[in-house]
Amino acid sequence: MQSGKVKFFNESKGFGFIKDNGSDKEYFVHVTGLQDKVRENDEVTFEVTEGRKGLNAVNVKLA
Repeated sequence: MQSGKVKFFNESKGFGFIKDNGSDKEYFVHVTGLQDKVRENDEVTFEVTEGRKGLNAVNVKLA
């Protein structure tokens, strides 16, 4: 599991981005990859998987 912070999340469109604490990389997150409801600046843990357009955060949970 990796840890990071929700940089942006648009609830109406169902997607956003998470900034990884360890590497400063940013990962796309879709509402289908969430375990908990998240908002901007929430601390989260997540896994990374290969998506159609690059790496996606999945199994996203509040830390």
